[in-house]
Amino acid sequence: MAKTPLSKIIKFYVRFTPSYSAIGYHLRSIFWKNRPNKFEGQTWLVTGGSEGIGAAAARKGAEGGAHVICIARDPAKLQAFAQSVQSPVPVTYLTADFSKTREVYALVEKIRESGQRLDVLIDNVGIQKHQMVLTDEKMEFSFVTNILSHHILVKSLLDNKILKDDATVIEVASGGMYNHRMVVDDLNITDPARYMGPRAYGLAKRAQVMVMGYWREKQSHLNQRFYAMHPGWVDTASVNRSMPRFVAILKSVLRDHDKGADTIVYLARERPPQHRKEAIWFDRKERNTHIYAHTPDPAVSPEDVVRKLDSIAAAVASQPEPVRQAA
Repeated sequence: MAKTPLSKIIKFYVRFTPSYSAIGYHLRSIFWKNRPNKFEGQTWLVTGGSEGIGAAAARKGAEGGAHVICIARDPAKLQAFAQSVQSPVPVTYLTADFSKTREVYALVEKIRESGQRLDVLIDNVGIQKHQMVLTDEKMEFSFVTNILSHHILVKSLLDNKILKDDATVIEVASGGMYNHRMVVDDLNITDPARYMGPRAYGLAKRAQVMVMGYWREKQSHLNQRFYAMHPGWVDTASVNRSMPRFVAILKSVLRDHDKGADTIVYLARERPPQHRKEAIWFDRKERNTHIYAHTPDPAVSPEDVVRKLDSIAAAVASQPEPVRQAA
């Protein structure tokens, strides 16, 4: 694979570091008017809620009085996080691996059986892979984790009326989408010769934004809110694993978890109106989803993305459950 020219790397950091790092956060936050987080009586579901941005948002919700249900793969991490939160209502948790769609369906069924209904859903779980990995359901790992399972979760919660009529759904997207034009047929690339990790990640993140636009339109008869947000450049374990050089260069100015989660908490608390049909929220403001001329494609609609996801989900659901290998 060809190396990125040094001039392009320098231009990238010069353009975006002042905005996406902690520098931009501190400059913008000077003008913010903060209100107390009052979430008493609410129930939140936070995916990827055992660490990083998800855990920071979950902690703020719990400290504000919400009953927060955290979702992640590792029960030990979930338990440790839940025990670390001092809140009026204890944090609870359920395990689910979002690289496996059957576990997402099982998660929804557990919530349905509990009789709980949700005020806030924070779809935060995500991953970036350098090499292509297939799941045991024969799909590309990051595609399933970053967008297909997110879509299945939202759709299933809506179909089962687990999301309240005034619920707020927040997708944690990424600036990784900005360099990528949506190509629907490339959302689930399973050919190693064509796979590029950053592109797979960027397409999934752009799909998250487009799917939120779809649900905003489809559910407009209710008082539900659907947002996509960009947390900025945050020093998370996932970023350290997938982008070590990036972290090494910017370590001193990366945002901490609370700064990354700030706009999530703001959206859950304020539920601001969104004026664009498709937008991404960053540092408490609605912003354009395209910053380069080559990425907009009027021929591709949010409906196209949803049809593709629904088609893949239906095909996977019709297959027999993979045989588990003996340990």
